[in-house]
Amino acid sequence: MTDPHTRPILYSFRRCPYAMRARMALLASGIDVELREVVLRDKPSAMIAASPKATVPVLILPDGSVIDESLEIMVWALAEADPQDWLMPESGTLDDMLALIAQNDGPFKHHLDRFKYHTRYDDADPAEHRYEAEKILNRLDGRLAVGTYLFGSRPVLADFAIAPFIRQFANADKDAFDAMPFVHLQRWLDDFLHSHWFEAAMVKYDQWHDGDDPVIFKAA
Repeated sequence: MTDPHTRPILYSFRRCPYAMRARMALLASGIDVELREVVLRDKPSAMIAASPKATVPVLILPDGSVIDESLEIMVWALAEADPQDWLMPESGTLDDMLALIAQNDGPFKHHLDRFKYHTRYDDADPAEHRYEAEKILNRLDGRLAVGTYLFGSRPVLADFAIAPFIRQFANADKDAFDAMPFVHLQRWLDDFLHSHWFEAAMVKYDQWHDGDDPVIFKAA
């Protein structure tokens, strides 16, 4: 349990997949944080001062250090405490998990953005990018045909780091996703969406303003 006088501060946005995975890792580690819910069109100056790139999540540690990459927040939290063994997969290694997450954060996210938000990109063909994203999903489905989760019979870091983005892809066209032949991936995503970790991470909070009473985000 975190000392109430030395809690980290987390700037977050409920629907951002990067922020989702950071919140879940903090919950799993048992580290209480002061949560500051951000509205992206009205970002607080204190967050921008801490992290000029002005994207969520941003974690400010009690010593003033700033971690503003979601995967780094996950690994930091779990290095502090990992009672669920998210950093210790049954099959493979931490490096193997990080390599799979890099595929998600790189190629898959590239195609996801240009499929879901194609109007933001010049000359993006949403059908082409959807096709390329589906090839990555097919490989994930193959992994999940072998094990219940990506690295064995229980969920670990890779599952929680990747699932928010698969959720985002599925929600872009839910009927089409449900009609795909990726039965193992669909089962895995459904398990994730009904997990305690996701449900607890998705509790709604009001927008934070300077001077508000602290909102403590903590594991049950």
